[in-house]
Amino acid sequence: MDISVVIPLFNEDESLPELFPWIAKVMQANKYSYEVIFIDDGSKDKSWQVIENLAQQNAEVRAIKFRRNYGKSAALQKGFEIAQGDVVITMDADLQDSPDEIPGLYKMIMNDGYDLVSGWKRKRYDPIMKTIPSKLFNKATKIMSGIHNLHDFNCGLKAYRKEVVKNIEVYGEMHRYIPVIAKWQGFAKIGEKEVQHQARKYGVTKFGLDRFINGFLDLLSIFFIGKFGKRPMHFFGTLGTLMFFIGFVFIVLLGVGKMWAVYNLQDARLLTQRPSFYISLTCMVMGTLLFLAGFLGELISRMGVHRNQYQIEKTL
Repeated sequence: MDISVVIPLFNEDESLPELFPWIAKVMQANKYSYEVIFIDDGSKDKSWQVIENLAQQNAEVRAIKFRRNYGKSAALQKGFEIAQGDVVITMDADLQDSPDEIPGLYKMIMNDGYDLVSGWKRKRYDPIMKTIPSKLFNKATKIMSGIHNLHDFNCGLKAYRKEVVKNIEVYGEMHRYIPVIAKWQGFAKIGEKEVQHQARKYGVTKFGLDRFINGFLDLLSIFFIGKFGKRPMHFFGTLGTLMFFIGFVFIVLLGVGKMWAVYNLQDARLLTQRPSFYISLTCMVMGTLLFLAGFLGELISRMGVHRNQYQIEKTL
């Protein structure tokens, strides 16, 4: 199969009757073999009834319905699990992503050798409450991930080589960071394509500021797990040793200073009356706790069932 189109949705019964024929028209014009996978994320409207009707009339339609709303990451993960196409394309169900972009994305994967291609909506029709947080988010992600050639990490319109979606896992709000996750898994050829952004035709945006906050916390998680997931002692142990050493050095200096004052018959305050003593002691205690955290993390990592799972590209 050439293409799998994965479409997560929540309360989009008005747009679905227009979206699928549009996708089918593009696929047939380019003679692609394809499937369209709808993931209904606990919709409260008639979205599932619309999907059932589409499935009865079109053999290319596949669908999963969640019992409740789990979020876009969960929907994408389930879609990735059952996708069969050589190229997997994701898009939103609200008609703001244009299916006319599919052939260009497909060619960038198959002909240009990209592992992942992310869309970039240079001109957007979203409200300012969505665009400003998005710019801040993209700037922070660029700095932390080292992926500097993407302008919009969170664009719903993306294309993936099949191997990518079968070797990554998304949950929580981590769909925003799929390019980062892919990079940490060794799929480093990541490209970008400028795509057309459609004005919203039906419904209302599902964006909220809480998603921006959760997304930033997920970025920190991905950065830490990707860099230190299999070697937590390198992070906690290094930081703990450094803090303990700083505290210990200052304690020694305070002690030497006290002994020098006593030796020269000078007045010297008790160490327990000096704030610097407690600061140094706190550094030593925190250093010890961080070292122990690294040690425990290392034990947990070594006992984990995935401790020796690595991404293998080829075998002879």
